[in-house]
Amino acid sequence: MDIIKVTLTDEERLEKLAEAAAEIWKEHYTSIIGAAQTEYMVEKFQSPAAIREQLSGGYRYYLVEEDGETAGFMGFYPREDCMYLSKLYLFKAKRGRGYSRKMVDFVCEAAKAEGLNAVELNVNRGNTGSIAAYEALGFARIREEKIGIGSGYYMDDYVYRLEIKG
Repeated sequence: MDIIKVTLTDEERLEKLAEAAAEIWKEHYTSIIGAAQTEYMVEKFQSPAAIREQLSGGYRYYLVEEDGETAGFMGFYPREDCMYLSKLYLFKAKRGRGYSRKMVDFVCEAAKAEGLNAVELNVNRGNTGSIAAYEALGFARIREEKIGIGSGYYMDDYVYRLEIKG
């Protein structure tokens, strides 16, 4: 498994990331939040323009590859006392291979390098598979949030936190 940084100047990787995001989100979230909200969120948060804006604002995006093939991606940034893991996604065929553990470990190392002691993330309350995966990785639920994202849509989430050990 290779973790490859995506930058504003690497248009090919940026486009590859946006394509992977659209495919993964549509496959995974349509049954949870419906097609209309999934399409809206892909455009708002994972379109090439949205990714460029996030990178400009301090996000760090990485493609995850296996033998040169995209397996998934992640995006995170420092926030207050933690590293906020905004995105951790794998194609369905790549799940269950230990990639998530390696991805979370990568984020934890980035947090430690900045003197941060935890990683936090949001997960949709109806996303039971991801909730189970995050809990298996050691994350603990700390609160619930319902955040308006425009056009009458909400992110109805749990917030999880992983304390980083020394």
